[in-house]
Amino acid sequence: MFLTNLQTQEEMCVEKYRYYAGQAKDEDLKDLFTRIGKNEKKHYDALGQLMQGKIPSVSAQDTAADTYESVGKYAKGGRAADKKHDAFLCTDSITTEKYVASAYNNDLFHFASPELRSVLNSIQTEEQNHAELIYKYKTANEMC
Repeated sequence: MFLTNLQTQEEMCVEKYRYYAGQAKDEDLKDLFTRIGKNEKKHYDALGQLMQGKIPSVSAQDTAADTYESVGKYAKGGRAADKKHDAFLCTDSITTEKYVASAYNNDLFHFASPELRSVLNSIQTEEQNHAELIYKYKTANEMC
């Protein structure tokens, strides 16, 4: 049941990032949402493997936030309406990432298998990295 619920959350993230990539006004943000959405799909697939009794290989390095830099288009001024629109998408996405990371944090303690908990912990770390990536975008674009 816990894995099914987590997989449903990942499915919602995949759809949300696909939708937000289409809605974002800035190409850099579109690319960021697309990148994160692909990673969410990997999470969805990993949870499917866990439900089949397999332990997938998951690494939190896929979305390391320490290497991301936004060009900061909005920091240069102009396009106030687009900036406000994209800031909303970013804030909502960060809220989603906080919720999903929290769900992993709560649910991983229901499992006895250290290997399974390790996979869930890695996914949780990636969710936190997603929020950090979006926050870095917001900061570079003076949305904070």
